[in-house]
Amino acid sequence: MRFSSDGQPRWSLEPLTAQHLDGLMQVQLACYGADFMESAALYAARLASPLQCSLVIVQGREVLAYLAAYRSVLGKVTPLHGGFACASPADTLYLHDMAVAPARAGEGLASALLQAMLQQARADGLRYSALVSVMGSQPYWQRKGYAPLLPWSAQERDALYSYGEDAQYMAQTLG
Repeated sequence: MRFSSDGQPRWSLEPLTAQHLDGLMQVQLACYGADFMESAALYAARLASPLQCSLVIVQGREVLAYLAAYRSVLGKVTPLHGGFACASPADTLYLHDMAVAPARAGEGLASALLQAMLQQARADGLRYSALVSVMGSQPYWQRKGYAPLLPWSAQERDALYSYGEDAQYMAQTLG
């Protein structure tokens, strides 16, 4: 929980649950538009996965930012509109989607989500973190320690290209 100068809670970081879906959908649409919009039903299915470890930042009941993630294996790419597939044994924190409400950009919400998620991944013994970078976000992720990594199989390359030609699979080793 973060506090304002008057001691009141500014926002809180908590596990992403079904109660946050309406707010998540609003943030997703504001950030990505219709091209990358994934359905509430798909997110509900993802939240039901035992591998998911997603987080959300809320202020009251308003969703300010979210990070949809799950435990996976290095090199496995979740396609756009794909579910969180079981992969065993999990060695990687896969960051599927992170978005911050445009009105709250620049407040450090994305960094707070990422820091909390990576800290938990390390505590859980995961060795890597990976993601698909879209919409020109590669420089952002490189500043966060991620580097491009080519998918190993044709199936994973096809999954990567479901995001468009500029999509880049990126990973980092967790120390």
